[in-house]
Amino acid sequence: MCLLNVVGFTQQGRSQVGVQLILEGSSWLAITLSAWLPWSVLRATGPAPWWVKGLGHLGAALAYSAVHMGLFTLFRAALFAAAGQAYDPWVTVDNLPYEVGKDVISYGMFVAAYLLVGRLAGQRPPARSETAELFDIRDGARLVRVRLDDILAVTSAGNYVEFRLRDGRRPMMRGSLAALEAELGRADFLRTHRSWLVNARAVTGLTPEGSGDYSVSLDGLEAPLSRRYPEALKRLRMGAS
Repeated sequence: MCLLNVVGFTQQGRSQVGVQLILEGSSWLAITLSAWLPWSVLRATGPAPWWVKGLGHLGAALAYSAVHMGLFTLFRAALFAAAGQAYDPWVTVDNLPYEVGKDVISYGMFVAAYLLVGRLAGQRPPARSETAELFDIRDGARLVRVRLDDILAVTSAGNYVEFRLRDGRRPMMRGSLAALEAELGRADFLRTHRSWLVNARAVTGLTPEGSGDYSVSLDGLEAPLSRRYPEALKRLRMGAS
């Protein structure tokens, strides 16, 4: 921090603590307002060769120093004027190299911090919706990748299972409904009938059919709910409440 001439400030009974708060606070505020410059240059020179990046950051560091010193000088002049005191805005030749050196270091620290944050952000694991919510249906030699929310229900068809998708498609895959129930049970798929597995998140209504059976509405599709699956009925009622 450069020490500039403070005229008459203590003559009004102001403490040196107050002076230092103004000096330090104005400098930190100016640094905060100047932090956009290293970020902008870092983004602008991202794909450039190393020597272009070096020249760009060198020029930006000097500009950052000029902006920083200009801002804190304005802030200090305004604060001292508000107190009815004079403030000398001229930086001595001895203090100028010191200020520029500190600002270059500060600029480099901002660049390092931005690079670290960018690296950490790039190493984050993908969100659950990008991985766990997808399901691969192997329809013969064809692979159909769908979101679990787009699967309304799955029905048994001999040695195959048939998927009822939200868009009307009905791809088939070799396998058993029991094995699929074990795989999709964690994603709120419920067995409602010996031949039906429904997506509980897609259920829009329950209609009594008599004798304890129900009809399950799933976005235009109707699936049976047998009285032999009371746990499924309980879970679906809880979800509808």
